[in-house]
Amino acid sequence: MKKFMVWGALFASVLLFSRPPVDSQASSLPRASLVPTQEKILIDFKAEVDIASIETRDAKIKLAANPDGATLRATTGHGLPNPGLAFKAPQGEWDLTAFQAITFDIKNLESVPYALRFRVENPGAEGARGSLAKQIDLGPGEKKNLKVFLPRPLPPQLAPRLFGMNGYPGGLLKEAVLEIDKISRLVLFVSNPKADHVFEIGPLRAFGSYLPPAWISMAENEFFPMIDEFGQFIHKDWPRKTHSVDDFRKYFGEEDLDLARNPGPDDWDKFGGWKAGPQLTATGYFRVEKYRGQWWLVDPEGRLFWSHGMDCVRSQTGVTPITDRRHLFRGLPDLRSPLAQFYGQSSWAPQNYYRGKGTYESYNFQAANLLGKYGSSWPGAFSEISHRRLRSWGMNTVANWSDETIYLKRKTPYVVPVGFGGRLLEGSEGYWGKFKDVFDPNFKVEIRKSLARQKGISAGDPWCIGYFVDNEAGWGDDVSLSLATLMSPSDQPAKRVFVSDMKAKYSAVEKLNQAWDARYASWEDFLESRHAPDRTEASDDLKAFYTKTAETYFQTIREAVKEIAPDNLYLGCRFAWVNPLAVKAAEKACDVISYNLYVRDIENFRLPQDIDGPVLVGEFHFGALDRGMFHTGLQETESQTERAAAYRRYVGGALRNPLIIGTHWFQYSDQATTGRGDGENYQIGFLDIADTPYLETIGACREVGYRMYEARRTSSARIPAKK
Repeated sequence: MKKFMVWGALFASVLLFSRPPVDSQASSLPRASLVPTQEKILIDFKAEVDIASIETRDAKIKLAANPDGATLRATTGHGLPNPGLAFKAPQGEWDLTAFQAITFDIKNLESVPYALRFRVENPGAEGARGSLAKQIDLGPGEKKNLKVFLPRPLPPQLAPRLFGMNGYPGGLLKEAVLEIDKISRLVLFVSNPKADHVFEIGPLRAFGSYLPPAWISMAENEFFPMIDEFGQFIHKDWPRKTHSVDDFRKYFGEEDLDLARNPGPDDWDKFGGWKAGPQLTATGYFRVEKYRGQWWLVDPEGRLFWSHGMDCVRSQTGVTPITDRRHLFRGLPDLRSPLAQFYGQSSWAPQNYYRGKGTYESYNFQAANLLGKYGSSWPGAFSEISHRRLRSWGMNTVANWSDETIYLKRKTPYVVPVGFGGRLLEGSEGYWGKFKDVFDPNFKVEIRKSLARQKGISAGDPWCIGYFVDNEAGWGDDVSLSLATLMSPSDQPAKRVFVSDMKAKYSAVEKLNQAWDARYASWEDFLESRHAPDRTEASDDLKAFYTKTAETYFQTIREAVKEIAPDNLYLGCRFAWVNPLAVKAAEKACDVISYNLYVRDIENFRLPQDIDGPVLVGEFHFGALDRGMFHTGLQETESQTERAAAYRRYVGGALRNPLIIGTHWFQYSDQATTGRGDGENYQIGFLDIADTPYLETIGACREVGYRMYEARRTSSARIPAKK
């Protein structure tokens, strides 16, 4: 208890010079608290509706009746891009400024999953301007209610001083993307389908009274600073917000009792494998096996293991840039304070305001709160409680991007991320940067150099499941890397290999010209050219070189992994954007194919070309705006209750999928309210910035985790053995 008194006094001294928290009466309305006092029918499907007024593109529509009321049934084709239908405002435009959202029911009438896109448009909408789009993922026969919240901009007196964040207070936008008082069309379509699809939709309605947050009319000097000493938004209150150092003590005590009452599943062995399940061959290390039509990991003791894990188990997720933004923060510590140790410097900023600005100063609110909560020995205490938490929550894996000092306690199985340097493929592009040149001799050298650091640490460790090498690389479509190679300079090693391959195949440049419908004057001209050829005419050669690139990538990495850690698994590269050629190459070399899958449901996920192999989900998450954060992350929910339900559905579906061998949630703690270096500031943690648990999602995680082995065993989905 003494540690709370000492460090509580430290935080209290900071708070003496701070304004008190804003009362909950002045807080903005969470989006979960829709006030259904208003509803406006935009499009109805009663018998008298004129369906001829509905625009269609490669689609057939008819009215239908069911117990829930009148609906519209649509059958979309696949002969044209983006088949679907559009509803025009009967009077030309709808003014929806009084409403929070557009909502409607939609049902998939097929036995296969697919996705639709719903778009809200202003007159003359072009691209992202004047429109708002949302994807709808539908499982077989699934019916869901869709709510599309209408985005609003920040007030002009505050917007100029708010920057460096992906999300802003109240979920408002830096700039308006949609004029809510001038909505002209609602469009529903399937993006580039390969088959016909059938669905039903109910009436489209505007729903929920929009109540602007109380702070929206504040002057600049009233609104700033907007972040308190704990890294939380000042102008709003919510359940279990940390208002004082006494709350550290209160919430820690509650959680300590909860963890003691829920120590973890009884049917797990020490690794988190299914000790009540079948006994398979024990090798002393993790391996993969297809058992009775389902893919599994097998733990070192020979027990079936499903990897239910947590990314970013570390104390660095609350770091936020403060350069140019000190006006946002109340009570940043004096440089003589013990809290000053959490100032830092960084230059990592692949996107957003700090990109290209060099080194910026930062502050780590998460670590500062851990010091206040656990005292001077906080790193050890944080490590210890993290292992307790995971087991108690029904999780058995310390997943990617986690702190080595935590996972090397060897209390919970873990995975290791491996990055590496090397020459880039100059003509390539990707969200996180350019692709590596796999034909450069240093490609192999750099991978081995990175993996060599694991000797005597994780390599050969029975607790180490394996290695993710690389992350969300820009794989593009099935010719993208080949085109990127040809658009690179003449000294690019990959380009020289490509030219050599074409010389070997065609012998004379005239034959290449004939095959590609090109006009290269010579092989040297081909090498020097940085223009992309016609992708259709050159398709076969472009795909062949793409395959060669992908296979070289995966095989080179596999050899390096097995040289350094022959007993640990090569877990792939965590696909985010990918095509079948890259996946096929991964299947040949990886022990496990990994994806980061930010969708609502993966029960029906399948690998392309009917590939039968184990799949590990490296990242997924859901977020909401009802706990003071500014952005939901990549999958939006309305509330913590809905976030918990989304977790149950996602992981429950994964357990029923015979290919999936695990899911890893991104991430352990919320990101900083004001964003990390690239602006991400998502409500995606199991813990908030003050290390306080989100009880709803943790409850859902336990429900799934404690019974996951029995749930997977009783699932009827199986992959039949190949004949």
